[in-house]
Amino acid sequence: MLHEPAQSCGKDFAAGYKSKLGIKLFLVYAVIYAGFVAINVIKPVLMEKEIIFGLNLAVVYGFGLIIFALLLAVFYNHLCIKREKAANGSNAKGGQE
Repeated sequence: MLHEPAQSCGKDFAAGYKSKLGIKLFLVYAVIYAGFVAINVIKPVLMEKEIIFGLNLAVVYGFGLIIFALLLAVFYNHLCIKREKAANGSNAKGGQE
């Protein structure tokens, strides 16, 4: 039985952009996550403070991290699709012979 991709994939002209963008967004998330860890290490009692709707800082910050990660993923996907369309469009017009 032959197992091949359903569709052949060409060269990804936006690969460099996507890699750099992914690293930048990862670093942004890592800094925000490091803040969460730092609070837990330096002043853990602060995590017990009630913030909103009876929820403490630990819960609010934790859910905030999850939601922020999802928003970063959507943002990354949007920018990558936009760049892929631009790269494939410009290469299809002038790069094909």
